[in-house]
This record gives sequence, structure tokens and C-alpha cells, in this order.
Amino acid sequence: MVKKINEVYQFKISLNNSQPLIWRRIVVPSNYSFWDLHVAIQDSMGWIDYHLHMFEINNPATNEKVEIGVHDEEWEAYDRIVLPDYKEKISKYFNENNRNARYEYDFGDSWIHTIKFEKVLPATIGEKYPKCIDGKRACPPEDCGGMGGYYDLLEILSDPKNEEYDEMIEWLGGEFDPEYFDPKAVSFDDPKKRWKQNFEGI
Repeated sequence: MVKKINEVYQFKISLNNSQPLIWRRIVVPSNYSFWDLHVAIQDSMGWIDYHLHMFEINNPATNEKVEIGVHDEEWEAYDRIVLPDYKEKISKYFNENNRNARYEYDFGDSWIHTIKFEKVLPATIGEKYPKCIDGKRACPPEDCGGMGGYYDLLEILSDPKNEEYDEMIEWLGGEFDPEYFDPKAVSFDDPKKRWKQNFEGI
């Protein structure tokens, strides 16, 4: 039996230091956990969820910053307290007075996003959530070296005579249009299936 959703949250996800801005606007169920939100961000942006991630947000109950992510022994080694994202509900943290969160994906390339909670909406009967309703520009390719590496890549791709052009096209697996994004083409994975896929046996 599918649980009825009465409210949904609208977020704008912006990739920091991207010029012009790479962003998505998504709508997700209000009962989502941070793991569920993570999967929705990955799918709407175009990331492949190969790497670790972390949310940082103010806890309205304590007025202190908290980190929310997946368990990793590295956190314990550095005495960092990281709350499990599958247990923490977004409704506990986001409200009209606490709208922003930081989301980092891939601690090597360090893709840092700003999450802005825009508004609460009534769920529409018959509508499927999550959904992507708007956005601009393609997501950078995985493992391209962060924003600096991404803009180096774009510079190479802008010049077919560049000595690295063919190598980069082969690495990308074909042409890459940094301006292309179609919100209607976004497909969302089931967060529970993604969890099993990534962590079953852990």
C-alpha cells in the first residue's frame, strides 16, 4: 500500500562556483529522509552516485550545524559526528526560517551544492514525486577534477584542434553539450533500491 502524501517540498539545487549557474528545481515528498533527498539530487543533477556525500545544515532545535551522511569509518577516526541520512527527516530541519543547506558530493572533486528550500506545496492527486520541474545546463562529467577541471575540459572541447581534444572526446564517450538540460528527461530511482544497490552487505 502506497502511503498518501499530503505535502511536498520544493528545492532549488545550485552547483557552487558554476558560471553560468548549473541548477535544478525539484519537488519531493515532505516525509523524505536526507538519503531520499540525496538520491533525488543525484538523479536530477545527473551524477552517478559513485562517491561519498555529506549534508551540512543548521539544526533548528539546537541552532548548531550538523553533518548528515552515510556511515564511514573515516568519520570515527577524525572524531566527527555524522548523523545517518536514512534516519534524519528533511521536515525536521527545513522550514521558512531554515532554508539553506550545503551538500557536497565526491570529496576528491568536491562538488559543493547549495540547497535552498523554497516552499511547501500541497501534493497533487495522481502526480508522481519526486519530480524535476526546471533547471539549466548539463551536469559536469564524473571525475573531471572539480570545477577547475571542468572548465579546463570545456576549454579543450571548444577547440577541435587542441591536442587533447580527441582524448577528451574518447574519455567522455562522445560529444558533450554543457548547455543542454531537459527536466522532462530526468528519471528518478527508488531510494530503497539505491540503498540496496550501494550498501547491501555492509
